[in-house]
Amino acid sequence: MAMAGLYRRPLPSPPAIDFASADGKQLFLDAVQSGTMEGFYKLISNFQTQSEPAYCGLASLSMVLNALAIDPGRKWKGPWRWFDESMLDCCESLEVVKVNGISFGKLVCLAQCSGAEVEAFRTSHSSIDEFRKYVILCSRSDDCHVITSYHRGTFKQTGTGHFSPIGGYHAGKDLALILDVARFKYPPHWVPLTLLWEAMDRVDESTGQHRGFMLISRPHREPGLLYTLSCKDNSWVSTAEYLMVDVPRLLESTNVNDVRRVISVIFMSLPSDFSEFIKWVAEVRRSEDGGQQLSNDEKQRLCVKEEILRQVQETGLYKHVQEFMSSVNSCCMNKKYTCWQDSLPEIAARVCCQGAELMAGRSVSSTGFCCSQTSVNNLKAVGDEPITVVSGKVVNGGIEQGIDVLVPRSPSKVTNCCGSKPSDSTGMHPAGSDVLTALLLALPEETWSGIRDDMLLKEIRSLVSIENFPTLLQEEVLHLRRQLHILKKCQGNNLEEDLGLCPNP
Repeated sequence: MAMAGLYRRPLPSPPAIDFASADGKQLFLDAVQSGTMEGFYKLISNFQTQSEPAYCGLASLSMVLNALAIDPGRKWKGPWRWFDESMLDCCESLEVVKVNGISFGKLVCLAQCSGAEVEAFRTSHSSIDEFRKYVILCSRSDDCHVITSYHRGTFKQTGTGHFSPIGGYHAGKDLALILDVARFKYPPHWVPLTLLWEAMDRVDESTGQHRGFMLISRPHREPGLLYTLSCKDNSWVSTAEYLMVDVPRLLESTNVNDVRRVISVIFMSLPSDFSEFIKWVAEVRRSEDGGQQLSNDEKQRLCVKEEILRQVQETGLYKHVQEFMSSVNSCCMNKKYTCWQDSLPEIAARVCCQGAELMAGRSVSSTGFCCSQTSVNNLKAVGDEPITVVSGKVVNGGIEQGIDVLVPRSPSKVTNCCGSKPSDSTGMHPAGSDVLTALLLALPEETWSGIRDDMLLKEIRSLVSIENFPTLLQEEVLHLRRQLHILKKCQGNNLEEDLGLCPNP
C-alpha cells in the first residue's frame, strides 16, 4: 500500500553525478589518485543528516566542527563532548532557525563562537578562481573545509537556498563533490565547479545579497581562554552597536583631556544589560565527575587562565580602569557596577547556572536554572597551592545536579564597594577591572581616532597597543576583537553581511 509523503527525490543528472553511481565512483578514484580527496575522509566519518528541514546550516557546521576535532568544551549527552545541531544556538535561537533557517552571516558568527577559524567570502567580493583555489587547498588537506551557500535551482533541484560542505575535487573535470546534508532528499553528488559558482552567485531575494562560501579551519589555540563575548542574550545587538559605533562618536564629540575621562565617557553610558556581553570563561565540571584533586588537564587550563589574568593586570591600562572603578563605587554604590564588584559567592550562583547550562549539552537561558547550596571550597593540587572551587546544587525543573566551578587565582586584591576591607572575592577571580580592561583592549584601533587632544591620543594608543604584550595576552585580545567584529557584522539589520537564508532543504 502506497504511503503519503516523499521518500527522496530523483537527482537531476545532468548536471549532477550521483557519488554512488559507476561514474561517481570512478571520479572518486581519479580524485584520490590526484590527491584532492584528503579532506573527504574526516568529513565522511562525521557526515550528518540535518534533523530539521531548515537546519542545513547547523548540520553542515556541526559536521565540519567534528571533522576538525574542535572540542565544544561542553557535553552533548552522557559524558560525551560532541557537536550537534541542538548545541548551535549561540547566535540565533533554534526555534527561529527551525522556521526561517540561518543567514550566512549568523552561520559565520556561529562557527567563530564555536571555536573555529573562519574566512567568509561573498561571490560579489570574490572570484571563481579564488573559490577554486580554496576548494583545491581544502581538498588536499584535512585541516580546513569549505561550506557553500548556494541556490538549488541552478542544478535543477527542488528548493531554494541551501548549505552543504564540499567533500573533494576532481581536477581533470573541474568537479566539486557536494556532501548534501539533506540526505533524505538528495545523495552526495559531483557538480561542475563553474556551475556551483553560478549557484552561489545568485542573489538571495530575502536579503538582496549574493550568496557565498566560507573556509573553516581549526584555530592555532583554544579561543577565549579567559574571556568571551556572548551573543546569547538579545542585548548583544545594542551593546555591540554601542561599542563599535557610539563610543567613537562620543569620544569625538566630547572634550576629553585625560585617560580617566576617556574611560568615564565609555563606561558611564553603557547599556544597562552590558554585564551579559563579556564574561570570563569558567572551568566547569559536574561534582560527581571530579574528585578532591585536579586532573592534569584541569590544572594546565587553570594555569593558563591565571597567567592571562596576571598579564592583564600588568598592563598600564589596567591601573587606570582600577582607579575609575574605585571612584564610581566610592559612594556605596553605583548600581550599574554592582555586577562587577560582587563577592565570589554571589558570582558563584550565576556562574553555577552558566555551568549547568553548558553541562546540559544545550544553550538555554540561565534564568531557567535555580542555584542553591552554593559554597566556596578548596581542592588540592599536588605540589601547588589549593585551588578555589565554587560548588553548588543546580535545579532545572525536577532535575538537580551538582556543579563545580574551578576559579582562577587573581594576583591582585579586590576591595569591597567602599574601598575599605577586602571582600569575599579577595584575589580569587577575574573582577570588574580585569574584565573591563580586556574589553577596552579589544576595541578596534579606529575607536580612539576622534580624540582631539594629540598628547592624550598618543597616550591612549600607547596604553591599548598590544604590540609589546606577551603572546598569550595578544592572542586573547585578538580573539575578542575578532568576536566583536563578527558580532557587529551579524547584527540583524546589516544586510551587507546577511548573505542568505536556508529556509528549505
